[in-house]
Amino acid sequence: MFGPLFQATEGTVSGQQTVNRNSAPSTLKITDMRACRVAANYDYPIIRIYTNQGVYGLGDVRDAGVEGIALVLKPHLVGKNPLNIEQNLRLIRMFANHGRMGGGYSAVDMALHDIAGKVYGVPAWRLIGSKNRDRIRIYADTTSHPDPKVYAERMRKRKEMGLTFFKMDLQSSMLRNRAGALNERGVCTAKGLGYLCEYIAAIRDVIGPGTPLAADHFGRLNINDSIQYAKAFEPYQLSWAEDLLQVGERNQYPYLNWRAYKTISEATQTPVLTGEDIFGLEGGFKDLLDNRAVDAIHPDIATSGGLLETKRIADHAELCGVAIAMHHAGSPIGGFAGYHCAATFGNHFLAMENHALDMPWWQDLVTGVRKPIIDKGHVNVPDDRPGLGLELNDAVVKEHLRHPGYFEPTPMYDEFIVSGFHTGGPWPHYDETGKWCNCVTYE
Repeated sequence: MFGPLFQATEGTVSGQQTVNRNSAPSTLKITDMRACRVAANYDYPIIRIYTNQGVYGLGDVRDAGVEGIALVLKPHLVGKNPLNIEQNLRLIRMFANHGRMGGGYSAVDMALHDIAGKVYGVPAWRLIGSKNRDRIRIYADTTSHPDPKVYAERMRKRKEMGLTFFKMDLQSSMLRNRAGALNERGVCTAKGLGYLCEYIAAIRDVIGPGTPLAADHFGRLNINDSIQYAKAFEPYQLSWAEDLLQVGERNQYPYLNWRAYKTISEATQTPVLTGEDIFGLEGGFKDLLDNRAVDAIHPDIATSGGLLETKRIADHAELCGVAIAMHHAGSPIGGFAGYHCAATFGNHFLAMENHALDMPWWQDLVTGVRKPIIDKGHVNVPDDRPGLGLELNDAVVKEHLRHPGYFEPTPMYDEFIVSGFHTGGPWPHYDETGKWCNCVTYE
């Protein structure tokens, strides 16, 4: 019965033949981690994980962070096989947290997937799931201006770039010179909300009534403020109002306060979104999703945990019927990590941000990918190159370094700086038999 099946595969290329013949996966070991930092719209800390066989991987620490949050993880990884991605990530998960503190873990995840893809000869998306889309839709943040006409012109330029999904910064602070627009906390009054909606109306005139438009950066809003803002926005059919809640309660980050967000989202027809500073599914996005507290989530792959964890988050969101967009304000390395990851998401995916559309050399930081990277508001997901599918353009990166030195050795991080239970080798003490020794009793 099985004979014809096996005969039909004769002569085809074996899956083993796609393995990089320059590497022996079973003996592959991590030997070093180094970094540099690009001075851009935000600083881009970039890491490189090296192996004993010349294969290396690139990772992007969260924008406006520092490379040290990744480099402190180096002694936990040196000597390990980089292909054991999940085991390696378990070793360092205790050192990750929300905000920029998720950047080191996430950068390591990117670099490990880059290495594994290169070793096995497959694109990074293949390591985490099936490819459900060939192109990733991009949305652009657009900085504000007190004059609605100037603001609308900025958005018009975004449209001329070929973008099909838009987002606007809608700061209450733009109204500080308008009498009666803000209360004593700097939050819009009813009059101020009317002014704020004038900006949305001006943008709608430029991009059209049916074009996706989101808004962000409203100011220090509490729960009641958030509801008032969201309800004022309802006539303009925003795709989402982002991170409305900015006032924390009981020492809890506002973006983790699922009860508050559920109160806000149930009080308005404007879709509510949060999540760019959240790390992980458990202890992070899970309560927001399980309780349907928001209409959409917004992980940043350089904080949420890299490809593997963000894929878990997206799959859970799909099960819960919650949409997903992606935040990104970093380098093309983090960008392509996000594009590979988003390619595997279900139909609940909306768009991924690019925060560097006005930077002429952003795409020049890397080689190996199709240029322009963003074409008609979309990015093509690499199919023909392994790993993340790109390399750094050394000359361009070196032109824009925050500090001198380009992936210099990091011996200062060879020893453990952060650790869980770690004896550090032999120590003088009484062992379990009561005998004095300079030894290791417990591993």
